[in-house]
Amino acid sequence: MLYDIRQTTTYSYQVPVRVVRQVLRMTPVDRIGHQHVIAHILDIDPDPAELEHGIDFFGNGLTWLTIDQPHGHLSLTTRSRVDVTSTALPDPEETLLVDDVRAAALEEADLGPDAAAHGLFPSRAVPLDTEITEWTATSFRGDRPVLEAGLELMHRVYEDFTYQPGATHVATPPHEAFAAKAGVCQDFAQVMIAGLRGLGLPARYVSGYLRTIPPEGQPRLEGADATHAWVEIWCGPEAGWIGLDPTNAIPVGDDHIILAVGRDYADVAPVDGVIVTSGDHRLSVGVDVAPVVR
Repeated sequence: MLYDIRQTTTYSYQVPVRVVRQVLRMTPVDRIGHQHVIAHILDIDPDPAELEHGIDFFGNGLTWLTIDQPHGHLSLTTRSRVDVTSTALPDPEETLLVDDVRAAALEEADLGPDAAAHGLFPSRAVPLDTEITEWTATSFRGDRPVLEAGLELMHRVYEDFTYQPGATHVATPPHEAFAAKAGVCQDFAQVMIAGLRGLGLPARYVSGYLRTIPPEGQPRLEGADATHAWVEIWCGPEAGWIGLDPTNAIPVGDDHIILAVGRDYADVAPVDGVIVTSGDHRLSVGVDVAPVVR
């Protein structure tokens, strides 16, 4: 699938901001076996005094910016054309057994960006939690194929949790979302990751976009799409990382466009940094994911 993607993120400040120093993770990059980025443009208003682009350890596109003039708003607009071609999901029953994946993860010597080790241990935003681990364990007998168990866990999150914007915030830890059985895609992903890591199974966090399909007979509404988050579970050296979307109870496919990959939300936050101001701010985000007819 070929997509044109536009995201506009606007910060409106209560009082003028004197200085901003931020890092952005809003640039999609090529992902072997999933997507090819044909073009990308980033517009920033007001113009930054300093601007630098780079790649982080996990291969995510980064932009560092500094604005050193007083300003009442900050607008970040990205436009991308991305070709997504996801690989077919392996037969879940033919993937490695849970015990074998656990053992293989500990035996892996690779420490590169895609290594299982980076998804194996607690991280800043995803500490281990006994209750989440015990809840997850009911799907992961040691003699069960790991992807079969992962799909069951994905469906359990979908069925047991309520999608409820406002029930959590960006810094809500997984144990609070788990206790409330409510939240948004970030919460569902991080609960699932916490449970998998508690069982010694590597899992990582993915941020990106999801194409939404309007009801039959109704037009697509511009700007009605959204940023999204899901999980990748490591299914052994051969199968590697496989994406599962607990918010929608579907494996990751052609409708998912990857922005960034990391251990948790803290690794992939689209906007991070420091502002110098004395007032509050308002944030608005609009996303449009439009299929391109070839």
